[in-house]
Amino acid sequence: MQPRTEADATGLKNMQQLIQLRWIAVVGQVATIAVVHFGFSIRLPLGPMLGALGFLAIFNLVSLWRWDRHEDVTDLELFVALLADVGTLTVQLYLSGGVTNPFIFLFLLQVCLGAVLLGPVYSRTLIGVTVACFVGLILFHRPLEIPPENGRGLASPYIQGLLVCFALDAALLAIFIARINRNLRARDARLAGLRQRAAEEEHIVRMGLLATGAAHELGTPLATLAVILGDWQRMQPFAAEPELQQDIEEMQAQVARCKTIVSGILLSAGEARGEAPAHTTVNAFLDELVAEWRATRSLDALAYSNVFGDDVAIVSDSALKQTLYNVLDNALEASPRWIGLEAAREGEWLRLTVSDAGPGFAPEMLAHFGKPYQSSKGRPGGGLGLFLVVNVARTLGGSVSAHNRPEGGAAVTLRLALAALRLEETPRHGR
Repeated sequence: MQPRTEADATGLKNMQQLIQLRWIAVVGQVATIAVVHFGFSIRLPLGPMLGALGFLAIFNLVSLWRWDRHEDVTDLELFVALLADVGTLTVQLYLSGGVTNPFIFLFLLQVCLGAVLLGPVYSRTLIGVTVACFVGLILFHRPLEIPPENGRGLASPYIQGLLVCFALDAALLAIFIARINRNLRARDARLAGLRQRAAEEEHIVRMGLLATGAAHELGTPLATLAVILGDWQRMQPFAAEPELQQDIEEMQAQVARCKTIVSGILLSAGEARGEAPAHTTVNAFLDELVAEWRATRSLDALAYSNVFGDDVAIVSDSALKQTLYNVLDNALEASPRWIGLEAAREGEWLRLTVSDAGPGFAPEMLAHFGKPYQSSKGRPGGGLGLFLVVNVARTLGGSVSAHNRPEGGAAVTLRLALAALRLEETPRHGR
């Protein structure tokens, strides 16, 4: 099944409102016919009128079946649904006095709903149809036998019917138009969120292009530095000095780390310089990530807890690895003496929680968590790390949240869908 678009979801909700309104119309017309025919002793053609109601009920059942199996609703389909309501109302009014029937003003209910639900062309067409039906009922209708006391204020059945019609119009318009407007506001809010997300992803693409270009440019000088340091290490003046040897080894380690970072950037952009993405498991991926992070940071106070449980085969994702590096580095900067990493499983989700013992997030940071350039570090470009973390997690079908811990410090939690990381079996051929 294809994912439903935001506009389609709103159309479906509006169609469901029309179906509910139609059931109310069926029940209300049955009650009205019974009261008028048996209560006021005004003779009505029960057979044809109940037949029209039967058609309306069957149409509603078919609508329920169709919109339970289909998700997208167009303006044309909403227009046809309203036409069915207008047509049934016209038949009922034709059988019960035409324009002399006080319920003639229920046409206004259909016109108002059309104006809210439909585009300009369909709403104008619906107005034309209702006006034509009104004029037709002036010319052609079955006379309604009203008792002679008609026209005596509230004692008149016509005035009573007019009062009921007004109350129905007002109540149904207030209830259903409010619901429809709520659906439309929810759609607008979702569309605004999608536009914001598109703008953020465009921002990420620009940053990715800059990072990829920088990585390409840095590759050559880093390779040159690695060659020079290797030559220095073998040269007699440096080989005879242990302290210089240690300095060269440290520089080689830092150059190797820079090359690893560059390779990670290019690998995330789909331009692998080194190894291709490898098949692994959740536990192996996390254990290797923690070991690599510890090896390149002078920190022994990382509390790593893995309670994921039964292992799951996944594809190693460099973007996810760099994302976790960013979160761990942020925690290390806030809390140099202790940080914690916990991995757990929640159904079909991988939950990763990074905790620290630092000052925590400011309230305004939590309110705008994951937005670009929201940082307490006070330096240009700050806040992009968490912005990238949020967007990478979102592309993997997950989410990121943050809170301040009661005992002090902060915690950042990543929830990632295992389906986005899981290793899919390659179909075998020739069997």
